[in-house]
Amino acid sequence: MVETFHSLQGEGIHAGRSAFFIRLGGCAVGCSWCDTKQSWPKEVHPLLSLEALGQEAQQAAMAGAAFVVITGGEPLEHSLSALCAELGKIGVPLHLETSGVGKLTGSFDWITLSPKPHRPPEPEVLNACDELKVVVHEARDLAFAEAMAAAATKGRSGAQAAPQLLLQPGWQSAEGQQLAVDYVRSHPEWRLSLQSHKWLGVR
Repeated sequence: MVETFHSLQGEGIHAGRSAFFIRLGGCAVGCSWCDTKQSWPKEVHPLLSLEALGQEAQQAAMAGAAFVVITGGEPLEHSLSALCAELGKIGVPLHLETSGVGKLTGSFDWITLSPKPHRPPEPEVLNACDELKVVVHEARDLAFAEAMAAAATKGRSGAQAAPQLLLQPGWQSAEGQQLAVDYVRSHPEWRLSLQSHKWLGVR
């Protein structure tokens, strides 16, 4: 377990809402721009019991957390079924943030998929995500975003809603910011996502 904390969701569709975060250790995806590289190794982080995590999440929910976010690292490097079962007792929605690399386990009310070009996501996660959020640093990231959007939409049944589509500029990437802004302006099916917690200086 890398950390747990109660803050505001800083990115994506649910940005600005009160949330309790559970950050799991372990990630083999290895993005160069990752801002939580301390979460990559699994072995250096202490274990925490499911009961203790459930108690922390319960306290956060009582203090105003609207949902619980399981993030990483890459959370799909773990089996999440038991954790989801424990957190499900609290009665607040469970959200997952993932690159989609790994087997989808557990039960979630909202799945944010942030796919990476060098490690494409599993089709199962593409088909299940509620929110597709692609980080933009250069022009080829836009083509990757469209390819992921097409794949995520194609694999769904008729009754299943298409995912929300978001472009997020890489932090402090002037080129990524300009590309994302220009693309969203001319492609109304996409929405801009900003890392508002970094702008605000909150955790």
